[in-house]
Amino acid sequence: MRWNGVIERYKKYLPVTDKTPIITLCEGNTSLIPAKKLGKLVGKGVEVYLKYEGLNPTGSFKDRGMTLAISKAVEEGAKAVICASTGNTSASAAAFAAKANIKCIVLIPKGAIALGKLAQALIHGAHVLAVNGNFDDALKLVRAISEKYPITLVNSINPYRIEGQKTGAFEVCDQLGGMSPEYHLIPVGNAGNITAYWKGYKEYEKAGMIKSLPKMVGFQAEGAAPIVRGKVVEKPETIATAIRIGNPASWKKAEEARDESGGLIDMVSDKEILSAYKFLADQEGIFVEPASAASVAGLIKKSKDDYFKKGSKIVCVLTGHGLKDPDRAIASVKKPKVVEADLKAVVKEIGVEG
Repeated sequence: MRWNGVIERYKKYLPVTDKTPIITLCEGNTSLIPAKKLGKLVGKGVEVYLKYEGLNPTGSFKDRGMTLAISKAVEEGAKAVICASTGNTSASAAAFAAKANIKCIVLIPKGAIALGKLAQALIHGAHVLAVNGNFDDALKLVRAISEKYPITLVNSINPYRIEGQKTGAFEVCDQLGGMSPEYHLIPVGNAGNITAYWKGYKEYEKAGMIKSLPKMVGFQAEGAAPIVRGKVVEKPETIATAIRIGNPASWKKAEEARDESGGLIDMVSDKEILSAYKFLADQEGIFVEPASAASVAGLIKKSKDDYFKKGSKIVCVLTGHGLKDPDRAIASVKKPKVVEADLKAVVKEIGVEG
């Protein structure tokens, strides 16, 4: 059966009516990939699955929420949308706004956005402004603009974003055969996604689709860990640009997800993130952007603390595709060696000389 996007698939769980114009790029339906090598690394007979959100149309999980946010904006008569972004939100907002034929305005922190994401926003026709400040400064500005002018804010403080993103939880349960995992691991930046997944799991349980709920386990980057440290980080620093946020918009909701589920929110170092980033590419064949690897870095870290129960199912969300940040990938590997266009020279280099 043809997939028509998350609104069409999960309409009865979403705030839409027959009058809602569905603006979709056929987002969602992303793979839940068994990760046997990671499972073996954790041990204890656990099953590890990777929810690879980099397979969404613009390469990140943001598309789930953006399809609904833009659809509702159009329904309400909006002619323009605005967002602050570390990259993925801008790419998604620009693409869906282009599909809807409305204007998209994006504020980004100057010099703090991966080129792959910036290219997406620009090619989709967004009006992009680089702010001399960080993400939190940009978010303050777009909030003020949306309150004063007829421009719809599409950051995750827009409730429709959370509503759309909760469909990721529905998919995980459907893909696991009508059950939730015991643990759900996820990167935490602006904290909208951990909020959305928890909302989705609770709604699926209430609807009788699953019988139990997972522990929500979030991971912030060590240099951008306000929830873990219990205070705003004025100058967040991490190589994981997508979660380089010092004052998350959904801070309280993330804490609720953690506390209600009996889970935790911890932090991982850039070194741990890069190690997981390389492991995913080299051992599991999955190329993600660095922030995505925070969930797997956390998996490895907590496995050393004997956190996971024997035989449990663990889902790690991989939030974005590796092509979002090509510079990081190039910096992490050796450059190709140049050889002559000669058979003997090539055979010698690849080590099959007989």
